[in-house]
Amino acid sequence: MRRTAFAALCLAAAATTGLVTGCQSGDDSAASKPKGPFAGLSGGQIVERSMKTTTAASSLRMKGRVPDDESKGFIDIDMALDKQGRCAGTLSMNGQGKADMIRSGGTVYMKYDEKFLRAQSEGESKEDTDAAVDMLAGKWTKMAATGQDAKDIASFCDLDTILGDMKDGDEAATRGKTTKVDGKPAIVLHEKDGGDDYTAHVATEGKPYLLRIDSGAKAKEQIHLSFGDFDKPVPADKPTGKILDLDAL
Repeated sequence: MRRTAFAALCLAAAATTGLVTGCQSGDDSAASKPKGPFAGLSGGQIVERSMKTTTAASSLRMKGRVPDDESKGFIDIDMALDKQGRCAGTLSMNGQGKADMIRSGGTVYMKYDEKFLRAQSEGESKEDTDAAVDMLAGKWTKMAATGQDAKDIASFCDLDTILGDMKDGDEAATRGKTTKVDGKPAIVLHEKDGGDDYTAHVATEGKPYLLRIDSGAKAKEQIHLSFGDFDKPVPADKPTGKILDLDAL
């Protein structure tokens, strides 16, 4: 059974960010002639416009929180990425430290702070953990994007992968109130997918980009994501200074 557009996006984002290692019809329709933003359009028609506009973007910035199946916790992400596979931003797992990440060309660059390294070394001996912190904390590292250790991370930087299941609209969305997302006027849309529900915000001024999406309280995996900086260049320049080559170790 085909998932709703917003459910598909949430699942794709959650799957690609796991880098540590039949639709219901809406009750509004064009025939009801809704007024205000997108006057005369049903929720499903607004979704369709938003999907076409958002998936056509050459780049965007994605910020928010998605679940991590391995740790049973969550990943906080703030990442700019494009359709050429470039990305740049930060990651944090379960609120424990931070990692900076850049993918440029065929290389993935990562820089971890001490708190992040210690959290990810749980179960290791103190000696091994201290050695990893001494070697890596605060230093840029690099790995080939095609390497075993980096390929999952590298695949996350592919915007087409994240947006791939968004291209079709559906009739499951219903119109909600108007509001603002980061100061931008938006309309709220609601979707149900099986027992899960999703809330999305679509821009009502300028192009109808998807600005935010949240899974409801009943969803098995809580997801909260916002989108912006559409079609802006991704600052994915190679880091300056000394870089530790992890593939050579």
